[in-house]
Amino acid sequence: MKSIDELAANLNFATAKTGDERSVTFLPDPTRAPRRYTVISVDDHIVESPDTFTGRLPRRLADRTPRVVDIDDGGQNWVYDDRELPNVGFNAVVGRPVSEYGFEPVRFDEMCCGAWDIHDRIKDMDLNGIYASFNFPSFLPGFAGQRLQQVTDDRDLALACVRARNAWHHEVWAGSYPDRIIARQLSWLLDPELGATMISENVERGFHAVTFSENPALLGLPSIHSGHWDPMIAARAETGTVVNLHIGCSGSSPSTTEDAPPDVQGVLFFAYAISAAVDWLYSGLPSKFPDLRICLSEGGIGWVAGLLDRLDHMLSYHAMYGTWASSGERVTPAEVFTRNFWFCAVEDKSSFVQCDRIGVDNIMLEADYPHCDSTWPHTQEAIHEQIADLPQGVIRKITWENASRLYRHPVLPEVQRNPEAF
Repeated sequence: MKSIDELAANLNFATAKTGDERSVTFLPDPTRAPRRYTVISVDDHIVESPDTFTGRLPRRLADRTPRVVDIDDGGQNWVYDDRELPNVGFNAVVGRPVSEYGFEPVRFDEMCCGAWDIHDRIKDMDLNGIYASFNFPSFLPGFAGQRLQQVTDDRDLALACVRARNAWHHEVWAGSYPDRIIARQLSWLLDPELGATMISENVERGFHAVTFSENPALLGLPSIHSGHWDPMIAARAETGTVVNLHIGCSGSSPSTTEDAPPDVQGVLFFAYAISAAVDWLYSGLPSKFPDLRICLSEGGIGWVAGLLDRLDHMLSYHAMYGTWASSGERVTPAEVFTRNFWFCAVEDKSSFVQCDRIGVDNIMLEADYPHCDSTWPHTQEAIHEQIADLPQGVIRKITWENASRLYRHPVLPEVQRNPEAF
C-alpha cells in the first residue's frame, strides 16, 4: 500500500503539466441533463472553502485558525498550525480536461465553483439531475477527519477545528439547502468517549451520518478489533447514525510494489472496500451492535456477490477458526453482511444483474462530484445505461429510496413522482 500523502506529493503521478508549463482550461458549461430518475448521490465531496474555519474557533485559538495562503508557484495552500498543506487539484477536476488532472496545488479560482461554494454546488446538482447529495471532506480534513487531528500535536486546536468544521457543515453547507444536502459529521478520533458524546450532540443537530476510517490502525490508532472504539460504535448504533467508510480514509491506497505505475493504485483503489467489509464483519462489531449501519463508499458493488459466495463457502471453517462461533451470532456471516452493510455503485453496469444476490435494499448510487471518478454532468445518462432494464420498483430503491431510508433524508412527494419537480 502507499500513503495518500506520498501520492499527493508526487506531482508526476499524473501526466498534467506542472509549474510554469501548467495550464488551466475550463470546459464550456454543460446543458441541463434530461431527468429520467429521482437520484440521491451518496458519495460526493467538498473542497473546504477559505472561510470554513473563520470565526468558528474559540477566541484564545483565533490566531491559529486554518487559512489559505498564496504560494510561489501561483497555487494556494492551507496553513494549519504553521504547517502548509496543499490544496490538491485532484480533489476538484470536474469542468476541466482530463489532461489537466494532477496533484499540483491549485487556486480556488482554478476549480469549478461548485467544488467549494454551496450555491454553485446546487446549480451543478441541478444540471446533473441530482436531487440530494451526501458530501465527504477532501484533502484538508481527510476523508475521516484524520488530518485535522494528526497534523498538529495540540489536541485542543484539533478538537476546536473538528468542531468548527462540523459547525460549518451544519450551518453553511447542509444548512443552506437542508432538502438537498445530507448532513454528515467528522468523527473525533483521539478519544472514543468524547467521540461518542459528540455523535449524540450532533444527532440532536440533525446529523444522521459520520465518517470513520476503514482501518484506523493504519493511522496509528487502535484497530477495530481492540474494543477501543466500542463507545463510539455504541453511540452510532443507538442513535441510528450511519458509519461511512470511504476508501482511502485510512490515509493509504492499495498498491503492489514500490515501482508499480500509478495505474495500479488507480485500479486497485476500490479494493479497500472489500478488505474493510471483511475486517469489520469479523471484528464482531455488527454482531455486538446489530443496529449498526455501515456504508462502504466509492468501493463499487462488483465484488459484493462474490464475497457473499465466499462467506458461505467459509461456513465449514467456523469450527476451525472459532471466531464466528464465539461471537454468539445465530445467523451466518453473509446474513449479517446483508443486514448491516450498504454499498455504493459508481459505474458498475455488469454488476446490476446480480442485484438480487447483493440485495436490492442495500445498493445506492454516487456521482463522486467533483473528483476524477465523477460521472458529472452525465450521471443521469450513466445511470440509465446501467439500470434501465431493471424492474421499476428496484430502480426506485437504487436511485433514491434506499438512501432516503438509510440516511433518514426525506424526498418531497412531488419529486418522488417527478424528477423534474426540483
